[in-house]
Amino acid sequence: MMNALGIPTTYITTLHTDSGHGWLAVSRGMLTELGIASMITNCSYQKGSTVYLEEDIDAVIFTKAMKKRGVEVSYSTSNVDGDSPIRGYDRYQA
Repeated sequence: MMNALGIPTTYITTLHTDSGHGWLAVSRGMLTELGIASMITNCSYQKGSTVYLEEDIDAVIFTKAMKKRGVEVSYSTSNVDGDSPIRGYDRYQA
């Protein structure tokens, strides 16, 4: 959905979960655009241009920053049994 200025009002992504944790997938560019790239902890992971935001702290920072811009974050959930492959990705670095 778009607002009157043609700006999306919903950001759709995926929350990846395993038996112990979850990560919200977002683009590195979005973190930069929001001005929060340096606020993300190394509890998150990265692969290519995608950052997997740790659900308890980093995903909350992202969601609040989006909300300040009038954008709601919506996601589908992708769950794996055991450990997610995300745990093997590089730790996030701004």
